[in-house]
Amino acid sequence: MTIVELREADRSGASRLVGLRAPAAVGALALGITAVAAWHDPYRAGSYLGCPFHLLTGLYCPICGSTRALYDLAHLNLSAAWGMNPLFVLTVPLLVATWLRWGTRSWRGGAGTGFRPLSPRRALVGLVVLVVFGILRNIPVLAPWLAP
Repeated sequence: MTIVELREADRSGASRLVGLRAPAAVGALALGITAVAAWHDPYRAGSYLGCPFHLLTGLYCPICGSTRALYDLAHLNLSAAWGMNPLFVLTVPLLVATWLRWGTRSWRGGAGTGFRPLSPRRALVGLVVLVVFGILRNIPVLAPWLAP
């Protein structure tokens, strides 16, 4: 291999690493948030501020219980996490898969490697799921399964 070929190979490797900056930053942020949640027990009274929506209305929002669910997932307690927020538990693998796909595309390079926002249809579906889940978890009959 000539020096020119080595420099070209080095540039392609360097450009791959540059492409991974954003996915790596998001992954580091997610790991940091998970580490803080795992270290700081949300079950202790007063450990976190609590949900402003719940404090104002007395109703559970779709996100209520997510901090405790993250704490439980970090401690590998899937059933307790499910009891706090089943929607969050179902969403975490989707977020991880999306992040891995983004990292893989960024590593390979080429067109469409950057972060792509949700299509309007997927955003609407996500919003409907959040609203329906928020309503269902506040129905007294379903509270034993959906309320945190």
